[in-house]
Amino acid sequence: MKPRTRGVDMLTWSTEQRRLRTAMAAWSADLSADHVAIDAESRFPHEKWKLLQQMDIFRLPFDEEWGGLGQDVLTTMYVLEGLGHGCRDGGLSFSVSTHIVSTGIPIQRFGSRDLKSRILPAICDGDRIGAHAITEPDFGSDALAMRTSARRDGDHFVLNGSKTFVSNGPVADLFVVYARTHPDGGPLGTTAFVVERDTPGFTVGNPIAKMGLRTSPLAELFFDDCRVPAANVIGRAGGGFLVLDHVMKWEILCSFVINLGEMEHRLEQVVGYAKERSAFGSPIGSFQAVSHRIADMKIGVETTRKWLYDTAAKFADGKNITTDLAITKLVASEQNVASAMAAVQIFGGNGYMAEYGVEKDLRGAVAGTIYSGTSEIQRNRIAATLGLGGSRAS
Repeated sequence: MKPRTRGVDMLTWSTEQRRLRTAMAAWSADLSADHVAIDAESRFPHEKWKLLQQMDIFRLPFDEEWGGLGQDVLTTMYVLEGLGHGCRDGGLSFSVSTHIVSTGIPIQRFGSRDLKSRILPAICDGDRIGAHAITEPDFGSDALAMRTSARRDGDHFVLNGSKTFVSNGPVADLFVVYARTHPDGGPLGTTAFVVERDTPGFTVGNPIAKMGLRTSPLAELFFDDCRVPAANVIGRAGGGFLVLDHVMKWEILCSFVINLGEMEHRLEQVVGYAKERSAFGSPIGSFQAVSHRIADMKIGVETTRKWLYDTAAKFADGKNITTDLAITKLVASEQNVASAMAAVQIFGGNGYMAEYGVEKDLRGAVAGTIYSGTSEIQRNRIAATLGLGGSRAS
């Protein structure tokens, strides 16, 4: 279901699309319950995952044949924006995006019919949690330099190596893993696999402590002669970067539209606080220093919204979005940090205290300037389109 356009790049949402988003909003209070305490515990909230299963949110972009709702990228984003607005647990929302986008989407787009039939119903149900493994300890964002290898051996591939910073890793049942199948193949030498948690030779490390998004746990993965059936290849051998390129488009659009919803809620929260909180006999919102910060937050929300949905509309139409995606990711991630920092400042001492949850937003927002390609990488990509930066710009 595609939204109608009115004028240039102005989206209007249908009754059905609004119904989907409104239905999700009814769960907001339950999803947000005790979010500060759970974040402090760095605990994945399994009880809230069960609520998400009841909401059918995992089904959004998947074909009805596999138990999905058959929604397009724009509708999926619109509903996920609502999740960001309503759910105060940013880590949980991030885990939702990882499960849907980084695990389910590549299987739907590139997987064989057999792979889809085995995996996608569980993704749609949320019965098996998904994770995504691309980053390696020594190479970070330099995916072309990955050392995790996969060697063909009859009807299997044998994987050796390790991955790190794997979101959902400690709790996941299914992992989309990228490994090198040809030592000199460059982008054509990488293959994507589905690896199930109980596969011999596969080990999930202990959770990794981190700054923010603490309810979305991270782990390292280790492969020691791990035998993965060739039937678990996503797409074709050597096609891993085609898979990853598609995943990254969805990942940036869906992860950061959740952040957009969070920014919208934060703006509402700050406006209410600025009207109620007084200093020197007047509401703090009457002071220009405060009101201008809030105005900048509003500008950040609307700028982020425009880049996300304009880029998504181009993506849905099959247009090249390489530059648009880099700008979108840069704008969304940095505006989210600016918004969270402004909220801490406006809330003052209360913003610095954990109980208000405002400082938690700031810690979570910083991650967005790192994952899915750092801000520096996005600027390199933009510069490269202008003929700047040389061979290292990509």
